[in-house]
Amino acid sequence: MIVHSIDPYNAEPPRAALDGAALTPLDTFYSRNHGPVPRIDPRAWRLEVDGLVERTLVLSLADLRGRFDSHSVVATLVCAGNRRADLSRVRPLPGEEPWGPGAISTARWTGARLADVLAAAGVRPAAGHVAFTGPDVSPRADPPQPFGGSIPVAKAMAGEPLLAWEMNGEPLPVVHGAPVRVVVPGYIGARSVKWVRRISVQDRPSDNYFQASAYRLLPAEDHPAAAGLPLSVIALNAAILRPGDDQPLPAGPNPVSGYAVAGEDRRIARVDVSVDGGRHWQQADLGADTGPWAWRLWRATVDLPRGPAEIIARAWDTSAATQPERPEPLWNPQGYVNNSWPRVRVFGRPGPAGL
Repeated sequence: MIVHSIDPYNAEPPRAALDGAALTPLDTFYSRNHGPVPRIDPRAWRLEVDGLVERTLVLSLADLRGRFDSHSVVATLVCAGNRRADLSRVRPLPGEEPWGPGAISTARWTGARLADVLAAAGVRPAAGHVAFTGPDVSPRADPPQPFGGSIPVAKAMAGEPLLAWEMNGEPLPVVHGAPVRVVVPGYIGARSVKWVRRISVQDRPSDNYFQASAYRLLPAEDHPAAAGLPLSVIALNAAILRPGDDQPLPAGPNPVSGYAVAGEDRRIARVDVSVDGGRHWQQADLGADTGPWAWRLWRATVDLPRGPAEIIARAWDTSAATQPERPEPLWNPQGYVNNSWPRVRVFGRPGPAGL
């Protein structure tokens, strides 16, 4: 893992470690934290469901697993700061983790449907949002407070969000939120609150620092009235996983591979690859479609010229949207949502026969 900080622990896998695996192994899955990783006794863990509900619930892990049907969903989680390092080359981003393209991973999550738990509590008509709170206190928040966030009630009552206790068929690891975490497919990873201990149904978004202040897209230039745009749905994005940057390769045919991801229930429709600055494009082959909430891996063979070259890619989703070309217009003070064309610089060297 590429460790960006120890406390809190923040790490991503090398890009090549994500290549070719539709489901990310547990020891390769990226980890984003804002405070110390809590150690919670599963037997003592309780989940409180309150707010605009008919019945307040207090559930143990045994209650959650015994009262509600178990469901699974393959979903990609992605940090809002994924590919931030490219934005930092445009302008510095002091104090922000320098995420490469590995702050993203995919798993098969198993747990109770959030909608079923909310139905058991009885959501009142005035409800507009569902807020989550964990136990991990972050010193970054002002004042320091547990991590939290919220999603609209319509998303919460859809079938895909889970209260998950299992990941890729194994018990949820502590660093990934054991004993239970929220999984909100199609939304940025910050909304999938780990070690969840409270769910509050309310008429407005959470006022938690990480919903109201931190995860917001601010304008590039300071503006006293700017509150920023709240981040929720994953932006259409792609990355090149192989080859790596500044890698010497033989001129001629070379394999290129990566991932593409689309937010909410949009799917990846196409990925294009170019080695001549975008003058000519070829379509990549898409890997298996594992569902509407998961990335698509892709692969192509490009004809690499001799000398320095740049491999670029772009993804298209089922709404016919594609990625912006350059990172410069996307720069923002916290380095969020860099979904510009991924670029990898390589060098095509002549073969042994000079061909």
